[in-house]
Amino acid sequence: MKSIAINGVPRESLGKKNAKHLRTAGNVPCLLYGGKTPVHFTASEKEFKNLVYTPNTYLVDLSIGGTAYKAVMRDIQFHPVSERIEHIDFFEIVPDRPVVVQIPVKITGTAIGVREGGQLLTKIRKLRVKALPARLPDSIEVNVEHLLLSKSVKVGDIKIPDVEILDSPNNIITVVKKARVIVEETPVVAATGAAPAAGAEGAAPAGAEGAAPAAVPAAEKKEEKKK
Repeated sequence: MKSIAINGVPRESLGKKNAKHLRTAGNVPCLLYGGKTPVHFTASEKEFKNLVYTPNTYLVDLSIGGTAYKAVMRDIQFHPVSERIEHIDFFEIVPDRPVVVQIPVKITGTAIGVREGGQLLTKIRKLRVKALPARLPDSIEVNVEHLLLSKSVKVGDIKIPDVEILDSPNNIITVVKKARVIVEETPVVAATGAAPAAGAEGAAPAGAEGAAPAAVPAAEKKEEKKK
């Protein structure tokens, strides 16, 4: 695996106040652990540009106060508003001890299913692996040329000598999906022959042909009884 060099300075004092002062000056508080004793140090935020803002994974050659360390970045914290780097944790590695890192997935080839009209969907961009530092690959190549429609490559399909993949074997890395067919529906025209509701605009006026007869006044009913 490729490595990147970062120069740091041991922190003279710890605490939130000191960390705030370092960040204001454009530096990032850091911690290196995993060795005999933890090492607190700081480095310019510019030092981490090629390490943080990249899809690649690197080993880190740390130089802290003249002492060299080999490490991997284990955790990073960003400011919730400015998104500037607030803190980074590094894990010290030694040549004869396995290390766990995330390795980027590199898709190669054009799937048969894609040439037939399907769409390649990649679900996993990095795989978590465990290996000796010297055996860590820069990327994990996944060739998809053989994939037909609705077929996929799973984690269990990937085999790398001397490298253990820690993700579930059943997790799908990439799959060829069938393209969706959009069918346009013909709008249904509502029937217009229905009789209008009573009192609605356009209803037949009282006395018109087909209209319901008006109610007979009560006074007229009494006169009929007298006759």
